[in-house]
Amino acid sequence: MSEALLIEHCSPTLAGIKTANLFSCPFRGDSEIFAFVRTVNRLLNGKGLRILPLRKTAGHVLFYVFRPALLKRDLGQEDAAALLRERGYSPENPDRCIARLAKRLKESEAFPHEIGLFLGYPPEDVRGFIENGPRSCKLSGCWKVYGDAEAARKQFERFSKCRRIYRSLLGKGRTVENLTVRT
Repeated sequence: MSEALLIEHCSPTLAGIKTANLFSCPFRGDSEIFAFVRTVNRLLNGKGLRILPLRKTAGHVLFYVFRPALLKRDLGQEDAAALLRERGYSPENPDRCIARLAKRLKESEAFPHEIGLFLGYPPEDVRGFIENGPRSCKLSGCWKVYGDAEAARKQFERFSKCRRIYRSLLGKGRTVENLTVRT
């Protein structure tokens, strides 16, 4: 598992402009997963970032890279908290929410739709997807947009620009640790 993988999938989170990202990659065993998690957390915890394995499947692991402070803020929003409570979460405790999300991921092959809240997506867009499905959205990008399409478009562009800049800087010798913003 390389720095390039983290840059490709998590640049906006590393930069502090997004709450979280998910990425999946192959693994050879639990020891490899734990070593990777330990290394990344040792490097980046002091900058306000954590990584957790959320789900293991045949030869792959789904990693969750997030900023706990931003997650707490996001899950505490009234609309997000209501949506989570409807699905059996306790939004006042982000660690318990992550544990419940991991359990739901293990119980089903499909992603539970509330996962968008854990990635920093607007609650109105998460609810819109749950209630209307993917076809009636106003815009499709990093997520399906049902609310403010213009704000989402700007955010998509911001994330894309961040990824391009981080790829370039990694190519010039910068490390993930150097590129991760302290929050």
